[in-house]
Amino acid sequence: MRDDTGSIKFRIEKEKKQFWKKFCDEKQITLTSFIIDSVENRVFDNERKEILAFMEKQDNLFIKIQTNINQVARIANGQKSISDVEMEKFTSKIIQLTTLKKEQNKIFEKIYSMLAK
Repeated sequence: MRDDTGSIKFRIEKEKKQFWKKFCDEKQITLTSFIIDSVENRVFDNERKEILAFMEKQDNLFIKIQTNINQVARIANGQKSISDVEMEKFTSKIIQLTTLKKEQNKIFEKIYSMLAK
């Protein structure tokens, strides 16, 4: 079996190393990961986790909104009527939600491409 890993040694001031270690501890990443991700211009592991958590939170928010829309639709169906004014408000909110969802998806696509690096 062949080992393709290697090591690189370089000199760095003690103060700088301590600063990097402290930074890594705060970010909960390894020094190796920090150096490699910095050199390769990639998103740090902790940032990747934060981004994914944010995306999940956003998705959950839209699920709640969609649930509320379904509840309004059930009420309207149960009453067999809805005023024109209420229907216009409802339609406006649906259009707004659709626009926001499209914008969110574009942002998510950009984020996914960043995370893939």
